[in-house]
Amino acid sequence: MKWFNVQSMWQMGQKFWQSWLGAITFYTCIPIPMSWGLDFERIARWAPGVGLFIGVILAVLDAVLQYWGMPNLTRSGVIVVSWVALTGGLHLDGVMDTADGLGVQDPKRRLEVMADSVTGAFGAMAAIALLLLKTAALTDIEAYRWLALISVAGWGRWGQVVAISIYPYLKPTGKGAFHQQGIQIPNDSLWGGLLLLGVCGLPLIWSGGSLKLGVILAGGGCAIALLTGFWFYRQLGGHTGDTYGAVVEWTESLLLCLLTIVL
Repeated sequence: MKWFNVQSMWQMGQKFWQSWLGAITFYTCIPIPMSWGLDFERIARWAPGVGLFIGVILAVLDAVLQYWGMPNLTRSGVIVVSWVALTGGLHLDGVMDTADGLGVQDPKRRLEVMADSVTGAFGAMAAIALLLLKTAALTDIEAYRWLALISVAGWGRWGQVVAISIYPYLKPTGKGAFHQQGIQIPNDSLWGGLLLLGVCGLPLIWSGGSLKLGVILAGGGCAIALLTGFWFYRQLGGHTGDTYGAVVEWTESLLLCLLTIVL
């Protein structure tokens, strides 16, 4: 019986690990060999964790660039470009496609326009606006930049999980369809939210930490993530893979802008 339990736990741990690696492969450009047994089933549950992982990488890069003496504005630009590069522009592409769709006056044609691979004027303007907002906000944030990067990347992907969980998917097939089929409600949203609340509580235990910062990170991150997903739902009547990406990017940008008030 003891051997059976150990074997079962090992198999379960291996399955979780392969699922986590599958999520890293899907949501980032980090090369992981397929021979490692990647599992792409139910990878959406890992999205907030992947966001934290991306945030940690960016925070380390930011600290290295600061140590080398790179000016704040240039450093912020490098971080934002690295942010896009880490995800392969996966979510930024969703921002552009969603903007092009919402720019169409006829609601019946919006999904058709969003499916078009050609980027229109609205998509280009949305991408430029979003990248400018991120760069400007990061430039204005001087303290706790590491925490800002980690938390906003996490909340953006938590908002994606919530959108997958509670709103209808507008296409019979697509990249986002298999996410919704594998999501577990409310477990996948709850564990990610609790993980992020723990991260937002770091200022309370850090030397010279701020209760105000922790509250804004938690309350602001949660509210912006939920409202962004709801806004796209109201505009389209549901979500697609593109709007999932738009939720991630706009939540990150708006939360960074909010953090400039306290940081």
